[in-house]
Amino acid sequence: MKRYNLYSWNVNGIRAAERKGFLGWLQKTKPDTVCLQETKARPDQLSPALLHPEGYEAYWNSAEKKGYSGTCIYTRVSPTMAISNFGESLLDEEGRIVMLEFDQFYLFNVYFPNGGRGQERIDYKLRFYDRFLSLMQDFRKKKPVVFCGDVNTAHREIDLARPKENSKTTGFLPIERAWIDKIVKRGYIDTFRMFHEEPDQYTYWDQLTHARDRNVGWRIDYFFVSEELKKNIRAADIHADVMGSDHCPVSLELEF
Repeated sequence: MKRYNLYSWNVNGIRAAERKGFLGWLQKTKPDTVCLQETKARPDQLSPALLHPEGYEAYWNSAEKKGYSGTCIYTRVSPTMAISNFGESLLDEEGRIVMLEFDQFYLFNVYFPNGGRGQERIDYKLRFYDRFLSLMQDFRKKKPVVFCGDVNTAHREIDLARPKENSKTTGFLPIERAWIDKIVKRGYIDTFRMFHEEPDQYTYWDQLTHARDRNVGWRIDYFFVSEELKKNIRAADIHADVMGSDHCPVSLELEF
């Protein structure tokens, strides 16, 4: 049987994460695949160790704007196909998606937009949400889908420390949460909640207010899988003890 040990992490700057011990974590943890968001760098700005970590292939997608957004997948398992350009500016211009095809599934690593700079950006986020769902559904016709990353929205009240205070804040707006409802209705499973229904489980904490010290956080980083893979899910976890970013890693284990 083949087991995939998958991780996802918004590193809030891959070069900053490197200074904080990211490569040591990678070599100690040894995930089969790790999906990174908000890398904030182009390949020519990176050290050789980040460009090609020992034992891993690397697939980068950088934003046109320097020091902004960006995604990467490191994998020990060679994919049969890799795509980071889908031919349309909404999906491509900010370096938000890397997709790898493996024998049993497609893996999408996505850094979803933040709606924090006004209504125009919220509208952009919602357009991106809907276009990505359509894209993912097209690939799902061929084989099952796993998608992970920083979705930038908490789904339910249990997924953030202060839901009432944030009911009118982007990241917990009803219209944003409705998109997660939509993907669940389309047959995508929030893998973490298969194993953990307890509260106070978060993946992001505001740095300015030292919210991590008090665990005043948000669960906005996810692994979703199409329901065809439900029988293959073995574990899903949040690794809140891993430092180096304002987010922590999340993980998923699949077995075939």
